[in-house]
Amino acid sequence: MIRALFLLLTIATAAPAAAFDTSARAAMVMDLTSGAVLIEKNVDQPLPPASMSKLMTLNMVFEALQSGRLTLDETFVVSEKAWKMGGSRMFVEVDERVRIEDLIRGVIVLSGNDACIVLAEGMAGTEEAFARRMNDRAAELGLSGSHFTNATGWPDPDHLMTMRDLMTLVDRMIHVFPEYYPIFAEREFEWGGVRQSNRNPLLGLGIGADGLKTGHTEEAGYGLTASAMREGRRIALVVSGLGGVAERAQETERLMTWAFREFRTEKLASAGQVIGEAEVWMGDETTVKLAPAADVWATAPFADAASTTLTIRYDGPTPAPIEAGRRIGELIVAAPGLPPVSHPLVAAEAVEVGGVLTRVGAAADRLLGGLLGSAD
Repeated sequence: MIRALFLLLTIATAAPAAAFDTSARAAMVMDLTSGAVLIEKNVDQPLPPASMSKLMTLNMVFEALQSGRLTLDETFVVSEKAWKMGGSRMFVEVDERVRIEDLIRGVIVLSGNDACIVLAEGMAGTEEAFARRMNDRAAELGLSGSHFTNATGWPDPDHLMTMRDLMTLVDRMIHVFPEYYPIFAEREFEWGGVRQSNRNPLLGLGIGADGLKTGHTEEAGYGLTASAMREGRRIALVVSGLGGVAERAQETERLMTWAFREFRTEKLASAGQVIGEAEVWMGDETTVKLAPAADVWATAPFADAASTTLTIRYDGPTPAPIEAGRRIGELIVAAPGLPPVSHPLVAAEAVEVGGVLTRVGAAADRLLGGLLGSAD
């Protein structure tokens, strides 16, 4: 039986905020601190991602570094295919040996297609084999709207991603790979005597932006994955299909500024803090205390009269024994005008199986309840 406990929390007052739209073909704006989605537009439509798909290439590299299969000082040899690659380039030379760390900067700061191919060939032998690895890993990560045919985002009718999948990768870059994320904020990088600037239009505007990746092809239009941090609160956005460099700069700054200005985010509970309880079946206690597995934050519009609601849901009563830390249910945070956000709730304590009398009494209660429930 699904049980629910409703709580009420007011974190905002005034009149409802006006609906907000974007000129992007597809977009997603999210408060990564709370998990609240502020804008969704065609987020599950597979679209050509252009160079924004380089985040998946970087994911593969960062995972290999974290596991010890690669090191930053290791070198890969530049092939003729990589050297000949068009589009944005790091300008590596044929047969040159380049450190992994430099190739990563070539991808992040310069959006170098040649650097991507060097990494792909160095890790998997060929770019095609690397793309197959990308697809396998994407399936494991739940990137159900993505399919990769190359490491660069070069136009291909089968190379597609959704905004939701790109947002998942943005979150991974920030939270799974914090040791490498600061590279996304670097403004320029020089290789082979050529100094080039980062194309991210939000860096240096004083709005807290510190990443991530631009994208552009004729078919995809102009896109950006971006993130900014202010006063402990992180906003991320993913947009695609804008009409030009100027529109990309103006629209993404507008979206980021709006997200910080029109919403507030507050901490509701700390990891391990008891916020409720669930019924227990045949335990030495009749209830078990519930706590969030991680800190819980809530985002709501500054200008909204309605209250944010917190709902504890669990399938219970939960049979004993229950070990501490076991997932029991979820906390649903619902703010006006925003999709609800779910947070796992775990047992804050262990509950052992009750004695003979407890078990007999529980069995008798269930039998009696069944008999009463079946009466005409």
